[in-house]
Amino acid sequence: MPRIKSPHLLVAESGADRAGHGLKRTMGLFHLICFGVGAIVGTGIFVGLSDSVGEAGPAVVVSFVLAAITCVFTAFAFAELGGAIPVSGSSYSFAYAGLGETTAFLVGWCLLLEYGVSVSAVAVGWSQYVNELLDSLIGLQLPGALSAGPGDGGVINLPAVIVIALACVLLVRGVRESARATAAMAVLKLAVLVAFCAIGFTAFKDGNLTPFSPAGLGGIGAGTTAAFFSYIGFDAITTAGEEAKNPRRHIPIAILVCIGLVTLLYCAVALAAIGAIGGDAVGGRPAALSYVVNEVTGSTAGGAVVAFGAVVAIASVVLAVMYGQTRILMSMSRDGLVPRVFEKVSPRTATPVAGTLIVGAVFALPAAFAPLDAVVNLCTIGTLATMAAVNVAVIALRRREPDLERTFRVPLYPVMPLLGVGFCLYLMYETGVTTWLQFAVFLAAGLVLYVLYGRRNSRLARGGLTPDDAAERVPQAV
Repeated sequence: MPRIKSPHLLVAESGADRAGHGLKRTMGLFHLICFGVGAIVGTGIFVGLSDSVGEAGPAVVVSFVLAAITCVFTAFAFAELGGAIPVSGSSYSFAYAGLGETTAFLVGWCLLLEYGVSVSAVAVGWSQYVNELLDSLIGLQLPGALSAGPGDGGVINLPAVIVIALACVLLVRGVRESARATAAMAVLKLAVLVAFCAIGFTAFKDGNLTPFSPAGLGGIGAGTTAAFFSYIGFDAITTAGEEAKNPRRHIPIAILVCIGLVTLLYCAVALAAIGAIGGDAVGGRPAALSYVVNEVTGSTAGGAVVAFGAVVAIASVVLAVMYGQTRILMSMSRDGLVPRVFEKVSPRTATPVAGTLIVGAVFALPAAFAPLDAVVNLCTIGTLATMAAVNVAVIALRRREPDLERTFRVPLYPVMPLLGVGFCLYLMYETGVTTWLQFAVFLAAGLVLYVLYGRRNSRLARGGLTPDDAAERVPQAV
């Protein structure tokens, strides 16, 4: 029998339904929506758009919609479970309640990959736009040796390290400060993207959308896989379950609002960019949005504004995703599956300071030195696997815990979660055989770690706390 932790025990252990449990409830609905936008909108649209357009051409709009549909099915699942189990562990905790400890550990292992690769990749993208901004403002760029890793012809990507360090500083100061910074950055980057659309559509030409799908259905499929990376991060909203003021009500709303808002924004930006200068000019071009504005306006001033928006946008992704990673590790640490240092909360700042600094140091290394293109597909397949697991967990918990309090229910159950699994499997298939082999090796390594450490140190196996016992626990402080 799998080791399954009941939703009631998860909530009781986290203290999610009582005050004074270490983390502070400071995030309202607006902050949660901004947090979601902050986690999603960044490198995927400012940097990755050119890759998606290179695969699908103008049909990238269809790719964005298909990627969004995949996310919507799973967003319903996250909304149901995020409202029913409002804890910091996100997919990991949902899998623990629905599918058992082994699967939960592997889901947590995949989340380390998802958040680790995405933060590092985002930080590298931030470096590109810092150079674009400096070039627009003063006509200079950082030396290549200090703005790219060895795989890209440099020595160290210093800006990538700096943005991760700045995120660490904000995160250890407190969640209120982080939430305010994320909200301000989210509003700013949305304003920049709306302004980009306004500029791009002034130069819109129907002829730039033909041929609409130069690579056919295969190009749309490949573009969908590339576009999916642009949506990674919406699940981070559920990691705020213990710091949201009304998580059972607000988390489902925030998830669904974010997916809808981001999809409309992505499609509008893609149409504006391609309609203005054509798919061939956008595809494969670094800092494509700045280039589009410069071409349309005939000046570098507009491109500088877009570059500034990208610098802010990408920094907010680093902040939001690192926040989510530290909270997932905190949940895993509570369960004994990773070292206890990650569950320690500072009584002064009410944040996991030690865990945040460790995560920052680990994420900074690949951002500074490693070429990340080779593992972006691995990150994508790992994310899709966790999303599929969450959809299955919805079905499992509906059967095992029919009376669980659910403030939101997946519509058209069980069709929606089954479609969510199907779409995830399709996009996983599109990543290719090499990525599947890498993923199999990655999962095998995670299983070895679980057997050697997690299974032996699991608190569920050693003690079997009841919800009443867990409610008496006082979180460790540093």
